[in-house]
Amino acid sequence: MTYAWLIVNPAAGAGKTARKWPHIMARLQSLDLRFDYALTEAPGHARELAKDAVAKGYELVVSVGGDGTINEVVNGLYDTGSLADVLLGIIGTGTGGDYIRTIGIPRAHLEACQCLKNPRKVAVDLGVIEYLSGGETVRRLFVNFAGVGFDAEIVRTTTSKYKTLNATASYLAGLLSSLLFYKNKAVTLLIDGEVSEEKVCAVLLSNGKYGGGGMFAAPEADISDGLLDVLVIGDLSKPDLLWSLPRVYRGTHLTHPKVTLKKAREIEIRSDDSVFLQADGELLGGLPARCYVLPSLLNVVL
Repeated sequence: MTYAWLIVNPAAGAGKTARKWPHIMARLQSLDLRFDYALTEAPGHARELAKDAVAKGYELVVSVGGDGTINEVVNGLYDTGSLADVLLGIIGTGTGGDYIRTIGIPRAHLEACQCLKNPRKVAVDLGVIEYLSGGETVRRLFVNFAGVGFDAEIVRTTTSKYKTLNATASYLAGLLSSLLFYKNKAVTLLIDGEVSEEKVCAVLLSNGKYGGGGMFAAPEADISDGLLDVLVIGDLSKPDLLWSLPRVYRGTHLTHPKVTLKKAREIEIRSDDSVFLQADGELLGGLPARCYVLPSLLNVVL
């Protein structure tokens, strides 16, 4: 059996992972899975622990936490240059669980442990986003989705004020709070070489189907097609945005006249306005940003 290294984020899921971890550990031991583990101590620590796992020769690295934890682990594995040689396991204990919802790993954490017993490998795509932070260009991988504009503003507000609520409640609280002050942004989009200038509420770059704690944001997305689903939400008024929100949970928003969807390998976004940027629910920097796909680079066990 593969010797596994588990990276556990006790703060994930509004601190509930710390309470779940003893039960997860007992379940893994009952499955006779040989493993070591480490608890993260601060944001960014999971990335460093993933690098340590590769240096120590672990073949299976398991993220125990939410989408943000998965993001850090994958970025750490990528930093080593050995991402394609390592298997990623996921035990989802976070607030949203959007990525595992797409990929098919059980949301029940004790059931997800079973996936590690007899791992079946599937190769999936990753997104890369290059953006400005502190005046420098930074590169960050994302597994599920990135967002620009109103979407990132919600992440900023939710993270700072409402993270202790459940997935749907925290997202809706962040949305309503952001709605009071947010103004749509004028952006320039370069999608696989095609240029457009428009005023947008948000631009979503999706690898997976779900985001924002269960929103069916990209119903046509495929994590293994070598493409990102680029969802451009145009110059919606605030009443229209609120009225249309339930459609996003049902995945029927693509028929809205101010919503467009394109599939692309490379996207650039620029703006003269101050525009926030998020990836996998983590607030990053700002525009300009460039995003592209790394096809079938990540090996996930189901």
